[in-house]
Amino acid sequence: MSSLASIRSAFPALERTHAGHPVAYFDGPGGTQVPRAVGEAMTDYLYRHNANTHWAYPTSAETDALLDASRQALGDFLGAAPDEIAFGANMTTLTLHVARALVRGWAPGDEIVVTELDHRANVDPWYEAARDRGLTVRMARVDTATGTLDWDHLRSLVGPRTRLLAVGAASNALGTVTDAAAVAELARSVGALSYVDAVHYAPHHLVDVRAFGCDFLACSAYKFYGPHVGVLYGRRDLVAALDAPKLVCSPEAPPERLETGTQNHEGMVGAAAAVDFLASLGAGDTRRARLTDALAALHARGQRLVGRLWEGLAAVDGVTLYGPPPDRPRTPTVSFTVRGLDAEAVTRRLAGRAVWTSHGDFYASTVVERLGRAADGLVRAGCACYTSDDDVERLIAGVGELRR
Repeated sequence: MSSLASIRSAFPALERTHAGHPVAYFDGPGGTQVPRAVGEAMTDYLYRHNANTHWAYPTSAETDALLDASRQALGDFLGAAPDEIAFGANMTTLTLHVARALVRGWAPGDEIVVTELDHRANVDPWYEAARDRGLTVRMARVDTATGTLDWDHLRSLVGPRTRLLAVGAASNALGTVTDAAAVAELARSVGALSYVDAVHYAPHHLVDVRAFGCDFLACSAYKFYGPHVGVLYGRRDLVAALDAPKLVCSPEAPPERLETGTQNHEGMVGAAAAVDFLASLGAGDTRRARLTDALAALHARGQRLVGRLWEGLAAVDGVTLYGPPPDRPRTPTVSFTVRGLDAEAVTRRLAGRAVWTSHGDFYASTVVERLGRAADGLVRAGCACYTSDDDVERLIAGVGELRR
């Protein structure tokens, strides 16, 4: 595993100072900083290879090859085949597109199950798609005491008319990790499909769509050190048969049949570069092996950081922490409130100390509402591969100062 100093040196953003201090970035759950290699790969594409696809001249052929390589890289990242990887503007847009396509084959009275724990991007597309088709959407509860999914309630909602379970592998609001493999197995038990939102999971845990057994999985490269582009795994046979809205002249074969119009080529190249950056942090004979090694090491370090962050914040009078404690399955993302201050005020005052967190409901509005924080929201601090022990101590000290 590369040293923290080596990792940090790859990120130009970490050279920034604010109010005389180096910036401590805890806003990664909303979008991580980008290593130099990603920006360079995108610039090289735009300056030297920029073209549209499938034409008989050099830069077009070079673009085809780079996009094929990008699908291979993201396939390695997710444990999928390259022809099961589609790209789009973002996870939300891809999910809306898949939802519209899937419901074309379902009948009135069929059911979709979503959860209160999820980002709205894996909730609202299913409501939207169901609305004009006479479908029913059921929502599984969150256990607010633990910040975890109520599995008994989820199981009670699944039955013979269930066509899809849509669930997040990790909560972007609370850091809770949900067993995606168990969700996919539950879906299969009634002949339903599974759709996994791995946007918050993928930066912190190795995704393996085969081990999950899921039918679709979506993530966003800008959460794992890449550009703003969405990535979708779709099981090859399902995508080939999917009645996806598309132009007559668009490709029929997967995965391009899920991609509308000319794609963000530089974003696809940048997403592949982000995967290669992560792989460069580990050891092994293949990219997948290096990713496995790197993410295991990053997870272990993230667990140590989140343990200290949880312990330090819990010791500050007036701080309330939300979600599972560090000894439960979670990502290194902590949400909290400070008595007497709304979430925006906390974030603003920490920003003055060059400690940058985020605030609000993070589009996971249902779980935040169930926690009684709909009006003011939560403060969220996420550790990334470049987060240092000093960053964590500065955050703890900054929150402590707010209470003095």
